[in-house]
Order: sequence, then C-alpha cells, then structure tokens
Amino acid sequence: MKPLSLLFILLLVTVTNRSMAQTDAAKQTQALTYQIIDSQNNTFGYDVYRDGKLMIHQTSIPAMSGNDGFKTRDDAAKVAEMVMYKIRKGEMPPTVTVEEMKELGVIK
Repeated sequence: MKPLSLLFILLLVTVTNRSMAQTDAAKQTQALTYQIIDSQNNTFGYDVYRDGKLMIHQTSIPAMSGNDGFKTRDDAAKVAEMVMYKIRKGEMPPTVTVEEMKELGVIK
C-alpha cells in the first residue's frame, strides 16, 4: 500500500473516532428528567424526558401484568431514577426487571 493511501486511511479513522466520541459526549450531556404522573386506581407512573421531550410514558408497573401503576409516588420515582441511570449508561431500551424492583423495595 502506498504511504499516501495509508495516511488517508489513518486520517479517516481518526476523524470517524473523534466524531463518534463527540456524539457519545453529546448524548451524555442531554438533560434527563422525570415527572410522576397519575395512573388508574389511584396509582402512579412516570414520564421520562430528554431535553424536555417525552421519551418514556410509563403508566403501569414495568414487567408486571395489569394496568395499575405504583402504590406510591416515591416508588414510581425510584424506578424512574433507575430508568434514567440505565439511559445514561447507554442501555436502550432501559428495561426494568421484577428482581430490580424488588431490590428497590417497590414490589414484594
């Protein structure tokens, strides 16, 4: 391979890697927030927003049958915070398991 071709390939890889790193950094700096919402039967869910735009609308308890939400606002907030943590780590979709909710103490 000619030295000029090798230099071009090296430059292309460097620019691509830098661009990907900047994209990842931009995703990490996006503001994630949540809001507790009312759900059916006097229960609670949550909405997760990225930069003010609705990203997740969760009215029921994830990974559980039925349509009721969490019994308390605090339980909904604990799971919303876990979801945001997973999003920040790059986990998409940010799946929540029954075991994780048991560890948080939001279900038995």
